[in-house]
Parts: sequence; structure tokens; C-alpha cells
Amino acid sequence: MQQTFKDKVVIVTGGANGIGKCIADQFRAQGTHVYVIDKQEGDHFVGDISKQEVLEAFVADVLAKHDKVDCIINNALPLMKGIDECSYEEFQYALSVGVTAPFYLVKLLMPYLAIGASVVNISSSRDRMSQPQTESYTAAKGGIAALTHALAVSLAGRARVNSISPGWIDTSYTVYEGPDALQQPAGRVGNPMDIANMVLFLCSDKAGFITGENICIDGGMTKQMIYHGDCNWVLKG
Repeated sequence: MQQTFKDKVVIVTGGANGIGKCIADQFRAQGTHVYVIDKQEGDHFVGDISKQEVLEAFVADVLAKHDKVDCIINNALPLMKGIDECSYEEFQYALSVGVTAPFYLVKLLMPYLAIGASVVNISSSRDRMSQPQTESYTAAKGGIAALTHALAVSLAGRARVNSISPGWIDTSYTVYEGPDALQQPAGRVGNPMDIANMVLFLCSDKAGFITGENICIDGGMTKQMIYHGDCNWVLKG
């Protein structure tokens, strides 16, 4: 895929750290104009995407430099809190970051999408499975997975829209051994490049017949059935 994206315009939300930074860096390596928005201070547009006026200002900043956008990567991380401690306001904030902001960003940029544009939403394997006390994050990730196929239909002929559901991704590239690795059919914990590689593929012409799809990248973890006493699995209460 070398040079596929040269001089294209790419937006990455939450692109200052972790998976988002890896995605942004991989696009930059191909000569792409990358625009990041993140709450963390740095050499990018700094702002809270839960706020309508911040998204509008960010889009205005990008469009002051370019008349089109090729790729939108909605990656910003929602708040994770569970039903015991999550307040109404915190739950609303998680949905604002995880669902409303991606919707509104695409809406603002819809008239400026280039021919062959691509939107990739970062969901989570938690869109289909849960741990206790994760309601705000899980609801947001489930929402963006559903938003993906709705946008794919509405933007038919304008842009392809897909989502990726990462499983356990260690953003520090730690190499795990023992049960942490072996519980995953792929035999290891994931890293940001596992996600970035798929983002670039979905944004490329090679994925031209893929839209409205959610791709789970989790080392096979959500496919492995677990029963007490089976294959040495033991539930300890």
C-alpha cells in the first residue's frame, strides 16, 4: 500500500496517544496530510470533541487548508464507568464522545468528502461482550458499531463506512507470556499496529467493495467458548 495515500487529507480523533497516534503516524509515513484532534496538549488541534462548538472549530480549521477530506478515523476514547458509580452526566459524556461526536463530525464534513472517501470508526469487542461495571464505554462502543452501518447506507455513493472492534490491545507494545497470551487463539496480546494496518486497508482502494462492515480484531478471543472444567478453564468464585 506504499504511497496509496500521498497528499490525501485524513482526520484522526484521539490521535495523540495509543491506537490513534499509531494510525496517524502510519498515514503520515505515506505522505498524507493528517489532522488530529485530542484533549491532550500537543502539536495538534486541542479540544474536547464532546462539545459541538469544538467540532465546528476543528472542521473550520481543516477546511481553511483543504477543500476536501479523504478519510475520517473516529477513534477518540469514551469514558469507562459502571452502573454502580457512573452518573447521568458521565454516561451522557461517554455517549457524546463515542457516538454523537463521530456522527456530527461526519455530518459537518459530508459536503467535502472526496470521491472514494472512507470513514473508519473504532468500536471495541465490548460491542458484543462485557465485563462488570463497564456500561458507559460498552454502550458507546455498541452505539458506534450500529452508527457505522447506518452511515454506510446514508453515504452510499459518497463514502464507504466501516468499523473495527479491537480486543485486548496493549498500547505500550508489551509482550505477554503465559495465560494472558495463551487464552487468545492467536497466542498473543494485540498491539496498535494490528489496528492501524486494518485502518489503512479499509481506507485503500483494495477495500473498495467493503462498506457497512464491522471487523473484530481480537486474536480470536470472542470466538473461544469457555466452560468451567473444560480445557483446563476453572471458575474461581
